Amino acid sequence: MEPAATANLVLWLAFALAFVFGAIGQKTHFCTMGAVSDIVNMSDWGRMRMWLLAIGVAILGSAALHATGQIDLDKSIYRTANFTWLSYIVGGITFGIGMVLASGCGSKTLIRIGAGNLKSIVVFIVLGLVAYMTMRGILGVFRVNILEKAALTLPGGQDIPALLTAAGMAPQSAFSLAVLVIGGGLTAACLRKRDFWTFDNLLGGVGTGLAVVAAWYISGHIGYLAEHPETLEEAFIATNSGRMEALSFVAPQAYSLELLMLWSDASRKLTFGIATVLGVIAGSAAWAMLTGNFRWEGFVSIEDTANHLLGAALMGFGGVVAMGCTVGQGISGFSTLALGSIITFLAIVAGAAAMLKFQYWRLMRQA
Repeated sequence: MEPAATANLVLWLAFALAFVFGAIGQKTHFCTMGAVSDIVNMSDWGRMRMWLLAIGVAILGSAALHATGQIDLDKSIYRTANFTWLSYIVGGITFGIGMVLASGCGSKTLIRIGAGNLKSIVVFIVLGLVAYMTMRGILGVFRVNILEKAALTLPGGQDIPALLTAAGMAPQSAFSLAVLVIGGGLTAACLRKRDFWTFDNLLGGVGTGLAVVAAWYISGHIGYLAEHPETLEEAFIATNSGRMEALSFVAPQAYSLELLMLWSDASRKLTFGIATVLGVIAGSAAWAMLTGNFRWEGFVSIEDTANHLLGAALMGFGGVVAMGCTVGQGISGFSTLALGSIITFLAIVAGAAAMLKFQYWRLMRQA
């Protein structure tokens, strides 16, 4: 196929996949902030198991694509030799705090927009603006000159199989062991309890995990050109990063705003990430309207407004610094078994839990 035709195919497939992802999120109430909140406030692990199941399925599916040569996970943005440990920790904690204040992470913001939540539209705009400032603006200077200076160089890559190989294990054995122990272990642990086996839990966990696997296939296989006819170089069609991408919802929101603001600039194009943003909103809206759950919702107080503004800004900053959000790093990045993604996942959970406990302490103090 010609590059232009390939790009159109990738964009339509990305939109369709994200449409399904948005509908699943709306149907099952898949929410990473809610997962942490349920544990902190009610000791309920139901939605956390849904998130962990999605990670396990994504690891197993992505590994299958990688092992059969359909994609090369080493060409993702996550398996880099540059291990920016401070960025993962600071970005993850900041994002976790922000998603509590903003009533949900990046993907949940898009799902809420589809269901008529006007607060989430404000979150979307602020998150996108701050994310852009962190990528290319004033906050980007701080990110590059301060946070990213704290880094280690791991020549073999920062993914778990590469680290096991560096420790002396055979590459194929290291890959198989990491996939089975981490991916298989998470999946088995989530499915072990029969009370978890509800339709929504399985749909949310398995469906979300498979959506990430499908995103890798679309971007890393269908959109892959070994030699672009214009540049004569390897290329991944229609991605902002120039590398294969899966689902992530911080930078794509910034690129969506950029496209709207610079629409007349012919160099700005619809990309894989932007298509997924539009798809999630559309899928969520379709399911909300179909089931009668679409309703308008706005801010209830000045404090509510301030919390969402601050939370959106923290998510925009933290998501870019950590190179992803609860889906971008927490599932897509995790599926590559990158150590940085695992650290970011833990940091997001820690930041969200700390903020939830602070809110509870503040509420009890006022009472």
